[in-house]
Amino acid sequence: MRDKNEIQKEIEELESKMLQADFWNDKTKAQGSIKKLQELKDELSGVGKYDRGGALLTIFSGAGGDDAEDFSRMLLEMYLKYFDKVGWSYKVVHQNKNDHDGYRNITLEVEGKDVYGTIKKESGVHRLVRVSPFNSKGQRHTSFSMVEVIPKFEKVEDFDLPEQEIRFEFSRSSGPGGQNVNKRETAVRVIHEPSGFSAHADSERTQEQNREKALQILKGKIYKALEEERVSKEKGMYISKTTDVEWGNQIRSYVFHPYKMVKDHRTNVEKSDVEKVLGGEIEEFIESEKNMIQ
Repeated sequence: MRDKNEIQKEIEELESKMLQADFWNDKTKAQGSIKKLQELKDELSGVGKYDRGGALLTIFSGAGGDDAEDFSRMLLEMYLKYFDKVGWSYKVVHQNKNDHDGYRNITLEVEGKDVYGTIKKESGVHRLVRVSPFNSKGQRHTSFSMVEVIPKFEKVEDFDLPEQEIRFEFSRSSGPGGQNVNKRETAVRVIHEPSGFSAHADSERTQEQNREKALQILKGKIYKALEEERVSKEKGMYISKTTDVEWGNQIRSYVFHPYKMVKDHRTNVEKSDVEKVLGGEIEEFIESEKNMIQ
């Protein structure tokens, strides 16, 4: 991490230039300087470069079969209601549904102000305890789903990956676009060979657009992993690249039976109205997570 005095010096130099009479003579250069000033101020206050931009949110099901895939649907609806409430827009990048309207996995692109900085700590394993609607004996069942939030890169050039480290796979898209889409291999999966990270996109109409989208997602994943590694080294901790979507790793539990409660295991925030939380009322959890000591 850069020295704060060095950052402060850069801020003062830029602010001094902005006071000069000819600052606005070159509007493009002036706007670039203003953007740079904001980035420096963010860096000084501890805000990451991408916190103010969009994000890609993925939910995928873990242990629990149909129940876990139904839980992923419930989490998706919770987030969509929250996004609608705060005025963020979103679109599906890739989805894999089951026959019961549940999701094996789904990826959304979310746009708005401070999206990544606001919801990045939603990443982790979420746990549901309820009487299973898929079990005729009416037994209590525990399900797990993983939420992954990564920053959205406005330009894929923002983050460099050597070409020889990347492999692309192409297949027929199941996304929108009708018969023409399905006749051509427009769906794209990109794999980063050294790390094993991969990303999938099939919502765009052309292979090139899906290629760019998949690359964007992959770079976000790698950026986040590197950032977590940096933070863990500063704390003297080790964070694993992968987290098992199962018991013991959950960041939040949603309990319907034998009592009703939603509890965040990092902040200890608890709410008794599970329906309201799953209806999009997650502000208290998000604010508590944002205020956690980094």
